[in-house]
Amino acid sequence: MVINYQLLTTLSPEGNQEMANETRQQTAPDDDFLAEGREWLESIDFIHRHYGAEGVDEIIQLLQGHALSHNIPLSQAQLNTPYRNSIPAMEEPAYPGDIPFEERLEQILRWNATALVSRANDKSGVGGHIATHASAATLMEVGQHHFFRCRDNDYGGDLVMLQPATSPAIYTRAWMEGRLDTRLMENYRRELQPGGGLPSYCHPRLMPEFWEIPSASMGIASPAAIYQARFIRYLENRGLKAANGGKVWCFIGDGETDEPKCWALSISPPAKSSTI
Repeated sequence: MVINYQLLTTLSPEGNQEMANETRQQTAPDDDFLAEGREWLESIDFIHRHYGAEGVDEIIQLLQGHALSHNIPLSQAQLNTPYRNSIPAMEEPAYPGDIPFEERLEQILRWNATALVSRANDKSGVGGHIATHASAATLMEVGQHHFFRCRDNDYGGDLVMLQPATSPAIYTRAWMEGRLDTRLMENYRRELQPGGGLPSYCHPRLMPEFWEIPSASMGIASPAAIYQARFIRYLENRGLKAANGGKVWCFIGDGETDEPKCWALSISPPAKSSTI
């Protein structure tokens, strides 16, 4: 059955039924369905008036979940969030950082990360990725300055699963902070060179003193992040880990969002984790 929902939203209970009949041919079952649909729309309006947009969103999700639990296929399931900013400009807080300083630092990091890859290309042809970090630099820097938190006595610490192709930027930042030797930077993606080198991807087995959690391309990071967050909640619920906070942050490249593994992001973890 195909229903004209525009008709449902424009016709009032006292509307011109003859106009409706001219718009689409009515049958008895369709009349019942239109009346039922009108009641649903009135209910949604009532929820919006008394509980706001969040109430409407929760009800829609409950209905969608109920339908899926009964194996009812939904042809237009909403699996994606809207691209428009959901926070009105008047409700946006003032940015807490020093924007000119952060922009300058981001420019330096982007330049040095590009130089790192270009020099590796010139020396051996192994190269690396440039565009990935260039497009994600602002997100990563805002995270570094204002969101990602290290482990301390009172906080469990965050785990950041980067898109692996952004590793040159992390190496560059560590080098500028004095945590990586210049020789390692010169041997990017050439780990067997005298003095060692830097691996292209993030993995604690390759650099146990540097990388804390592995990551990978092809969409693998998205289910890995979900299960990591779920396991953290598992440990906390059983008293095996202090419930002292800590989030799992996962960066996914736009080129891998068509990978089937990324569909895991539309699935809520069974433990109802709020850490990711």
